[in-house]
Amino acid sequence: MKTSRRQAAINQMVYWDRQITFLMNRTLRWRTVSPFFRVISNLGNGKFWYALMVILPLLHGHYGIKAALHMGLTALITLLVYKSVKGVTQRPRPGAVYEAIMQGTVALDEYSFPSGHTMHAVSFSVIAVAWFPALLPLLLGFTILVAISRVVLGLHYPTDVVLGALFGMLISQLSLLIVG
Repeated sequence: MKTSRRQAAINQMVYWDRQITFLMNRTLRWRTVSPFFRVISNLGNGKFWYALMVILPLLHGHYGIKAALHMGLTALITLLVYKSVKGVTQRPRPGAVYEAIMQGTVALDEYSFPSGHTMHAVSFSVIAVAWFPALLPLLLGFTILVAISRVVLGLHYPTDVVLGALFGMLISQLSLLIVG
């Protein structure tokens, strides 16, 4: 009996994951949505974060260097976790499973779980805000847009994004505990 309830709950989650993906992906039909989220996704692929890691030392000297190094080292750990989990789970991207999903940009790899863009965005944001709390409004807004972009562009399911965010939060929190 427990197994059937558990399976029913999993089936319901998969159903809603797919439905939300379809709904968000349909917004690509609106003329301004696709270019906007392609830019956000492209910036979230590293450009925004690398620029921030260069700007912080320029504006804040030695303190900015320490923050940028902390972000960079955490990024390496996040990358290792991301690649390991993707290699094990091998969840196909929504567009590879459903013809109705429009892919709004080129995928960086074959698999969708977890969202590496979201994992890195959360990780970078948590570290940067720990060093520079005034960055919270900018980084929170950008991180949310990166996460949304991944589903809108048809590259991820919401669960990929949510769990990517949780992985990024966990990694960054452990990193902050270690750096102290």
